Amino acid sequence: MPYYFDRFEHRTPPEPLPHSPARELLYQYLAVISLVLGAWYLWWRWTESLNPEALWFAIPLVLAETLAYFGLILFTINLWRVQDYPVLPPPASIRDCVEDPSAPDRPVVVDVFFTTYNEDVEIVQRGVRDAKAMRYPHPIDLQIHVLDDGRRPEMRAMTQDEGVGYISRDNNVGFKAGNLRNAMEQSGGDFIIICDADTRPMPTMLERCLGYFRDPDVAWVQTPQWFYDLPEGTPLPDALGRKLGSAGRGIGHAVEAMFGPIRVGQDPFLNDPEMFYQIILRRRNWANASFCCGAGSIHRREAVMQAALGAYADDILRKAGEDAIAVRKLTREKQLRPEVQSALVAGALADQEFTPYKFHVSEDIYTSIELHGDPARRWKSVLHPWIECKMLSPQDLLSWTVQRFKYAGGSLDILFHDNPLFRGKMSFWQRVMYGATFWSYLGALWNVIFLVAPLIYLFTGIAPVTAYTADFYKHILPFLILNELASMIGTWGISGYRSKLWYISFFPINLRALWTVVRGEKIKFPVTPKVRQSGNFARLVAPQIAVVVVTGVALLWGLAAWLLGLGHYTAGGLVANGFWAANNILAMGGMIFAAFWKPDETEDDLEGVPA
Repeated sequence: MPYYFDRFEHRTPPEPLPHSPARELLYQYLAVISLVLGAWYLWWRWTESLNPEALWFAIPLVLAETLAYFGLILFTINLWRVQDYPVLPPPASIRDCVEDPSAPDRPVVVDVFFTTYNEDVEIVQRGVRDAKAMRYPHPIDLQIHVLDDGRRPEMRAMTQDEGVGYISRDNNVGFKAGNLRNAMEQSGGDFIIICDADTRPMPTMLERCLGYFRDPDVAWVQTPQWFYDLPEGTPLPDALGRKLGSAGRGIGHAVEAMFGPIRVGQDPFLNDPEMFYQIILRRRNWANASFCCGAGSIHRREAVMQAALGAYADDILRKAGEDAIAVRKLTREKQLRPEVQSALVAGALADQEFTPYKFHVSEDIYTSIELHGDPARRWKSVLHPWIECKMLSPQDLLSWTVQRFKYAGGSLDILFHDNPLFRGKMSFWQRVMYGATFWSYLGALWNVIFLVAPLIYLFTGIAPVTAYTADFYKHILPFLILNELASMIGTWGISGYRSKLWYISFFPINLRALWTVVRGEKIKFPVTPKVRQSGNFARLVAPQIAVVVVTGVALLWGLAAWLLGLGHYTAGGLVANGFWAANNILAMGGMIFAAFWKPDETEDDLEGVPA
């Protein structure tokens, strides 16, 4: 039986982005100038440009600009420099990975966990076979386990055929985190490799990553995730040729002659995580702030257990303290008797579960926070820049939305209910890096203002600034140009423009996640589908379609009103807001296109085939 991913087996992962000290220095230079120009622009906006007759419009917009500028500062700090950890030789013995010289001179024991719930057996089996093929230059005790929360006989049979472990349980408490806890109770490896059902380790994973653990303070190593099935798209001349014949091919060649190669349908969901791993997370190594992203990570068991014990004790004391306050209010006693305090601690102990991995939809970043904030030890994290595993990408907008909502909701839930920025023993720069992550999910609040602002001007002629004169362009254009140049140099080798546009179009997902968390609802643990979902997903992009339609109407209205001499429109105002509105339409267009995207015609025969 053919499988969806069979046709991608020949693909090989890209190498890490090469580091250029000269380019990094140029980025730092341009970024500093950009921030200075941005501060100058905002100072002018707050002190000289606000339209006194429309402060209801002017103040929310300049506040949104200020909040976005603060996010730019955080992003600049994140991208400041690359500092990769040296790749060390793989340890020959566990003694190479600990401080205790009396540790036994025995092979390293590695547990490989494949977490699964309802995924196809074939998907998990391929990952298991790849894990069995991992190379290592020394004797090693490799234990592979399938953690089946679906309790399926066919999955158990597969593990027996492959000669690997099968671990299940009679409930799904804690979902993936609970599944991992159950497996840790039944295994004893020195190190744990976390794999999702579709994770397929590369042969080099162990030999290139275990060397980091020669430093006894390294708690985990995160490797980049690589979606090896991303659509490569169709060259523009071929795509136009199918619709328009030879004329279309001619147009396509002419466009490519001007703008370079263009592929229609290439990664329509912007799944490629290269920007995240090679730029954002990799450049947190210098601050010891790269966090765990789940699949493709290797954990030191000692670190996970030690941090979990510390968090467990903290949770018990916090719960006992809250109960003590409630009892004092009830009894009006200033000080509780020792036996009462002991009883409260005992009650809290009974209520709290010991969880090596937090029972949370974002258990990976949550565990990272616990380890980075561990007051007993300064644990280190490593982002290894080489790709050591491959995975399947979401192939429809519904699957993509499920995944992104989970990311946003989980991060915001941590921010609002267990904020790591004001607890633990994290360094200042670690707090800044985690703050940058959480801040990015709040961006939907001011992105909505950026979507609405040009509409107000185009429909009414009311401006948020005193005038769109040369003074306005003198302040804003240098900042925008330098910011784009700095961003281009800072992310050299990866196209970041589509990421910026999609960040704007995320606003309905992030707003829904924010509203869910603010209302106190729990973010659910949805499993991202591994099979392409059929159907039309227009309903998922209804807000984006509305933005495009309303913005298009606003552009026509504003132009017509200006030509007819109606209202207080100016040429400068129409140019500024016209470009702004066009950028918003372009930003929405990517996600709208993804909602209606279907695989290439050559792939139609695989519609419905397991993925």
